[in-house]
Amino acid sequence: MTGNVRVALIGCGRIAQVAHLPALEKAEGVDLVAVSDPSADVARAVARRYGVPSAYTDQGEVFADPSVEAVIVAAPDRFHHAIAAAALAAGKHVLVEKPLASTLEEAEALADLVDRTGLVLQVGAMKRHDEGVQYARRFVVERVGEVRSFNAWYRIGDLRPGIEATLFPHVAADPAARQVEAGFKADRRRYLLATHGAHVFDTVRFLLGDVTSVIARHREDGKDQTWQVLLTTPSGAVGTVGIAVDVPGVPSEGIEVFGSTGTVRVDTHFPFYRRASTVHAYADGVTSVPELTDGDAYERQAEAFARSIREGGPPVPDVHDGVRAIRLIEATAAAVESGAEVEL
Repeated sequence: MTGNVRVALIGCGRIAQVAHLPALEKAEGVDLVAVSDPSADVARAVARRYGVPSAYTDQGEVFADPSVEAVIVAAPDRFHHAIAAAALAAGKHVLVEKPLASTLEEAEALADLVDRTGLVLQVGAMKRHDEGVQYARRFVVERVGEVRSFNAWYRIGDLRPGIEATLFPHVAADPAARQVEAGFKADRRRYLLATHGAHVFDTVRFLLGDVTSVIARHREDGKDQTWQVLLTTPSGAVGTVGIAVDVPGVPSEGIEVFGSTGTVRVDTHFPFYRRASTVHAYADGVTSVPELTDGDAYERQAEAFARSIREGGPPVPDVHDGVRAIRLIEATAAAVESGAEVEL
């Protein structure tokens, strides 16, 4: 098949409206032909705003729509498995927001289904499509030498709500649905580790490969949550991952990798600034700071999804990457509970 990939968006909540829809409006190789949301008012508002021909309240209608080739699943995490599985069963390709599923068992079931159907399933860990992160991966492979240590961090600053209020467009919302979601997110320890861990653990794996063991500690101060994690790779490299929520100041995210012949540091900006990560790459006495201008990782992710469908290349990240990210999330939680090292 040729031409643009015809996509439906399932779930028209906040992340769909501030990230996916603006990206799909610009993305090459994609036509948004339908949206779906349990709230008819939200689905219709989004369809009007973006000129989408079909607005559904029942995702089954999306799967039955012959004009839809692929779906983007932007519903809450607990629905990812059920929606993605139904889409694959209906013969639709899937881009599913991170984390891939709520549990390792659900994630592995999706991996089995993808292997059986041969359809594309891409996980929405969009940092892999950040130009700076991609530059850093090449530098790690080509210039850093033997990786010996690393340090990654994902910090949500208490200034983030004000930054979001400035950057985000008006979001059409169903107050009742928003209240329900707030209830599910009330278990902040579980929710925050999954939603933020999915990003930082995938970035570590993208740059450095798999992880063999996890040691973790957790601290809770009212609504604030902090995890400090020590990871070991198959080559013996050791590194830390810090996840912290509501620390004073601006959001901060990044990773430093130290090798035998070079070092690279990646500072990843708040995604709605639409800036590629800033990279400082050192080897042979020279520090390079590349100028990278294609800064909308959500747009780049949608375009990569379309290329995988049309050209047959592997999706990045694929379903097995999604499984491994959840395995690291669950290993971190287990290491916190047991106080012992967890081997993967």
